[in-house]
Amino acid sequence: MIRINLLPQEYRRKARTPIRLLLGLSAVVAVNAGLASWWGWTVIGVQAEVESQRAALQMEFDALSPQVRHNESLDSEKQRYESRERTLAGITASRISWTRKLDELVDVVNQGGDGQRHLVWLDDLQVSQTADPNSKSYGTARANGHSGSDKFAQVANFLEDLERSSFVDDFLKPSPPEGSQTLVDETLVPPVAWSFPLALTLRSPDERAQAAADRAARAKEQPADGASAPEKKPADGASAPETKPADGASAPEKKEGRP
Repeated sequence: MIRINLLPQEYRRKARTPIRLLLGLSAVVAVNAGLASWWGWTVIGVQAEVESQRAALQMEFDALSPQVRHNESLDSEKQRYESRERTLAGITASRISWTRKLDELVDVVNQGGDGQRHLVWLDDLQVSQTADPNSKSYGTARANGHSGSDKFAQVANFLEDLERSSFVDDFLKPSPPEGSQTLVDETLVPPVAWSFPLALTLRSPDERAQAAADRAARAKEQPADGASAPEKKPADGASAPETKPADGASAPEKKEGRP
């Protein structure tokens, strides 16, 4: 049956929102509000943590910056000193101690045994050296030598002793002996003399450095002056061998006497 409401408009009952719809909308609003609150808290919390870490790292960076700048200055200073060291090493490798060379040459001259092997003296010694890598020769050492013997073989003996000495470590091997007889006078000592040229060519700096390393290695291998070989002691329980006199020889008698 159809019901008609004849009451005036202000006395009529108003339509209400359904409870289920209201509850659903309330639940959706609550969930969205919760999600928004959680997202906001997460964003704010993470941002605050990131800002805190950033501030800590910035403080650490500011504290380490002076050390980094000091380390960079030390690296540049190290590079400068390494460059100087390489320059000094190059100069040292190309340099020759001529004082030591003269001592070595004098030693060879004096090893002749007063003319038994050779009797040599030098008039002069001319030395030239260059560090130009484009040069064909790194230097030379020239001298005019004399041998006071009628045997030319003593010139060869001198060059052989020179070649075996440490003097030629920085030089190439000398050329074969050559010379001429320049003095024959019975009133002089020696009465006969031979004149011969002495010409030596310097090795390259690398070869001289290798020769110096070999010379240092040989010096380490040689025993110290005055060092005696260790005495051999008999094993425990073993007696020293007795010395027997030769056939027909009598052992020395021990005589007792007053001190």
